[in-house]
Amino acid sequence: MARQTWSSRLTYILTVAGATIGFGATWRFPYLVGQNGGGAYVLTFILVMLAVGIPIILVENVIGRRAQTNSVDAFLPEGATHSPLWKFFGYSGLVGAFGILSYYMPIGGWVFSYIYHVLLGAVGLEGGLDLSSPVSKAMTENFYVDQIENSPLTITLCTAFFVFINWVILRKGVIAGIERSVKFLMPLLFICLVVMVIRNLTLDGAWEGVKFYLTPDFSKITGKLLLDVLGQVFFALSLGFGVMITLSSHLSKKESLVKTATITGVINTVIAVLAGFMIFPSLFSAGLAPDSGPSLVFKTLPIAFSQMAFGNFFAIVFFLLLVIAALTTSLTIYQVIIAVLYEKFKLRLKGAINVTLLFVFVFGNLPCILSSGPLKDIKFLNRSIFDAFDYISGNICFVITALGASLFVGWVLKEQALDEITNGHTVQGKVYNLWFQFVRYVIPVVIVAIFAYGLSSL
Repeated sequence: MARQTWSSRLTYILTVAGATIGFGATWRFPYLVGQNGGGAYVLTFILVMLAVGIPIILVENVIGRRAQTNSVDAFLPEGATHSPLWKFFGYSGLVGAFGILSYYMPIGGWVFSYIYHVLLGAVGLEGGLDLSSPVSKAMTENFYVDQIENSPLTITLCTAFFVFINWVILRKGVIAGIERSVKFLMPLLFICLVVMVIRNLTLDGAWEGVKFYLTPDFSKITGKLLLDVLGQVFFALSLGFGVMITLSSHLSKKESLVKTATITGVINTVIAVLAGFMIFPSLFSAGLAPDSGPSLVFKTLPIAFSQMAFGNFFAIVFFLLLVIAALTTSLTIYQVIIAVLYEKFKLRLKGAINVTLLFVFVFGNLPCILSSGPLKDIKFLNRSIFDAFDYISGNICFVITALGASLFVGWVLKEQALDEITNGHTVQGKVYNLWFQFVRYVIPVVIVAIFAYGLSSL
């Protein structure tokens, strides 16, 4: 049976953009900017995205479209003569996909819980919905402790609801499910983002936040910051988890990989930068510190909504944005595992979906939810279960897979990779040979540096 392909370049780009935006752009990028001095991090991120991120997107796109199969078999497609040991890198990405979903889905559960509590607080004494009032200050200050840390049942139910939404969409398949959903969700995400940016830029004191965000302090640009940015670029682009390989395996041979990779990198950068304009003006307007780290979105930022007219409304818009970003990403990461079970191990599609979502929920989501409560004393690599999943998937698995993909393209596929990227040599130019040499010699060094830096934090 012929492999399904995306109906157009636009739908592919929207799907890939949805896969790469997620919490990487809307949650992780802003808090890293806040921790690393603002403008210096933003400038470095943009430069690294263009210089390193886009070339690495091309690496995974070449592997996926050439093989036209799942992310494991893509390293040894039918008729290949190289060692089957290359499949190890596909399995590494599979483990990474499981790891990231393990803690990603509970974060989605946090978001749903927050929306529920905002709506609960917005219902007036007469039962009417009052979205014009600020969010309850007591609720915002206590939400993280009361709900995330001390209410595992609520978070479990909210996470299960988020998983259920994914299940409904995934059962319709790649094109009928994921593609059609993303065509609706991505424009909605952008509208929510623009609404929040406009609102927050009009707050009193907002421009102090803009100044912090855009003014680079070049003394902050250090080797550590550069490695932090490199890691964020990989995380933001969902590289090393098999996502790009899986999605590009459905891409038409007529499409330009260079154009799609470039547009993907640019869209991700634009959304991440806009997310900063959404967050830092509101923080500075409320007199809040921008360097609160991973808890910025769930502890610090909600306090700003408690000091804002129409705070209930804008809190719902903001967290709806996070839900959409999380959903478009989780769908594609689930698809990595589902594709392997369906194509390689020949499970029926619905069976592969059920097995994947149930396995991740029981062995990944539940332990992560309970790691801040009943399982908080259990440590792995000196980390909580939640943080251990994050570390293993984000600092080990993705690095191994990305390194393997670069070596595979540069030293195994060789001319076949150039043939794929130039659509059968129909396009020629020195830039393609430059990319090829970059993949062979520079990218592996960059990835090893990130890996070494990650190990140093053990």
